[in-house]
Formats: sequence, C-alpha cells, structure tokens
Amino acid sequence: MLTTIFWILLGIILYTYLGYTILLMLLNLFKILIRIFRKPLKQAEQVEEVTLLIAAYNESGIIESKMQNSESINYPAEKLRIVWITDGSDDNSQNILKQFKGITILHQDKREGKTAALNRAMKHIDTPYTVFCDANTMLHPDAIRFMVSEFSDPRVGCVAGEKRIEKKESESAAGSGEGAYWKYESFIKKLESDLYTTLAAAGELYAIRTSLYEEVDNDIIIDDFFISMNIARKGYRIKYAPKAFALEKPSANIREELKRKVRIASGGIQTIFRMPSLLNIFRYGFLSFEFISHKFLRWTLVPMAIPAIFVLNLIICLKTDFSLPLFLSLFALQVLFYIIVLLGVLFERRSTRFKFLFLPLYIVIMNYAQIAGLSRFLGRKHSVVWEKAKRS
Repeated sequence: MLTTIFWILLGIILYTYLGYTILLMLLNLFKILIRIFRKPLKQAEQVEEVTLLIAAYNESGIIESKMQNSESINYPAEKLRIVWITDGSDDNSQNILKQFKGITILHQDKREGKTAALNRAMKHIDTPYTVFCDANTMLHPDAIRFMVSEFSDPRVGCVAGEKRIEKKESESAAGSGEGAYWKYESFIKKLESDLYTTLAAAGELYAIRTSLYEEVDNDIIIDDFFISMNIARKGYRIKYAPKAFALEKPSANIREELKRKVRIASGGIQTIFRMPSLLNIFRYGFLSFEFISHKFLRWTLVPMAIPAIFVLNLIICLKTDFSLPLFLSLFALQVLFYIIVLLGVLFERRSTRFKFLFLPLYIVIMNYAQIAGLSRFLGRKHSVVWEKAKRS
C-alpha cells in the first residue's frame, strides 16, 4: 500500500515538472508535421492605437527610469498613449509624473489594491489595444510592436510578453533561482502557445483587445491571471510573444521572494475557488487540460507530495531488509537534493557562480510558499493590499 501511494505521488511530481513539458513537445512536433502540408498564414504588421497602462504604488524612485524606457519604445508616438495610475501613492509620484508631457495620470488618495486600480483605469481607455506593465519592469524597444502584430490573428484576444530577470555573473539565491524558474516557465508558455493557447499572462507585460476587458472583483489577488483567463474562457487564445520581453530585477533576497510567492500562492488557491469551471475538461477542453497540468497540480497536490514521498521512502526503506535497491537509490537522491538545499541556504547571502546550488532551494521555497499560501487563504489572511517585495 505504501509503495503504491509512493509511486502515485512521485508520478504526479514527475508529470507536473517534466512529463507535461515532454507531452507538449511531442504534440507540437505532431502539429509541425501536419503544417508541412498546409500553407502557413502570413502575419500582417499592425500599427493601431495602443495604451500603455502602468500601475504604480509608491514608485517615485523608478519613475524617471520608467519614463525614459517608455519614451524609447519603437512605436509611432501618435499611436501610443501612456497612462499611469497611482492610487494610494503618497510618495510624491503624481508631482514627479507631471514633469513629463503627453501622459495621462490617474490618481485617488484611497488605496484599494491593484485590481481596483486597473478596473478604474480601464474606464478611461478607448484604444483598440491595452498593454499592461509594471512600473519596475523595463520594456524592450520593440516589445509593443511585437505584441500588437500578434493581434492580426482574430482568434488572439491576449498576448503575453516574456518576463526576464536581470542576470549577473554571480548571483544570490533569489536572483539565480527566480531567473532559472522563469526560463523554465517561458519554455512551457512557448510550447502551450504554439500548440493552442498559453495559460494566462504575467502582469509584468501583457496586452489585450480592450473590448474584451471584463471587470474583475476588487478582492482578486492575481489580477493578471483573471484578466487573461477571462478572455481565454470566451474562446480567444493567449499568444506568447517571447521577443516582447521586459526586464525586472530579482528579489533582494530569498525572504523577499518568499513573501511574493506566498501572496501569489494564496491567489492561486483563490483562482480555483473562483474559476472551478476551468477544471471541467468537457466544457473547456484543452484549456482545462492545460490548467490542470500547469497550475492546479502545482498549486495543490505537488507541494504536499514532495515532503510525503521523502517520508514514505524512508518508511519503506526501514521496513524492508534493504532488498529494494531502487528505493534506497531514490532515497539517496532525495537526501542529496536536500543537502544541496542546505548548501543553498548557507550561501544564500553570498553571490556565487555556482548557480546550480540555488535551484533546489528555490523549488523548496516555491512549494513551501504554496502550503503557506493555502493556509493564508483558508485562514482569510490574504489581502489585495500587500507590502511590496524589495528588489535588488
């Protein structure tokens, strides 16, 4: 019985982190073979009016850099509108922004959270497309052009840009782990997009057809997921555009990254309760399959399965006469994994070129954050107003 549970849990972990990716690769290969016999669709260049919506809370220290970056975007100036929404900011952000010409500043003194701010801002936008972007992310000059071109396909309702973490030759645990994670996530998003639709967009950079925007409840924690998935549930696709990327500095340390991950994890559990229909594969088909494989398992079963297989493996080894070399080998690999995690903890405050030390630590941190996020959500301790994670 114990061995059966062990293999089931191990299978869930391996499928979530490896099997799903391999399956997407195989399905994409099959799709490529079919496309060989079909005439490819030409993607037309589109230059339509776009609004760059920047949500900011007390970001006065980065406003000038962000505006320099926004003004360097390679898109016709007469077609690009820049809107800042600074609800709740009390650090003089509005006065700093007033120094820049040709932008719209939306502000109210009351802080109600990012979702409420976005809902309020969208009432002022009438361009065909809206690009959402965080104040602390710097866009590639051609990012908006790459994203807008994807809308030439009428089936596309949302375009997800790529989040990249600034790299250094030697990095801390937070920077190295976060960078490796987003490379892995980007690869999966690309596979999903090529096959059918990528699963949601990251708030650092994404675009939508403005007409498809649906107001989100103000208590929603991960607004980017809800906004993009509402569009996907309407039958539109979310296209992934890796050439449209935004750079972001890594979290200052692993504690700051954990704080951010716990909030996102709490939002992930909230998503399951608010969008249960996404689990209905008979209603949403492949979209549901992607949600279950890419998000649901990560948010629920995997965080519990990882410590469980360690305990089960130990019990199985102790209960046998050591005639099961496979289980001994698997236990030895797990012990080695956690030794590397401990080394990552020891070197966490140091910058090092041996970045592999930090990936196991980041995996443990991510899954611990899911359990903590679940506890926070069930205890109703989550809030749409949060303390920002410090960046390096």
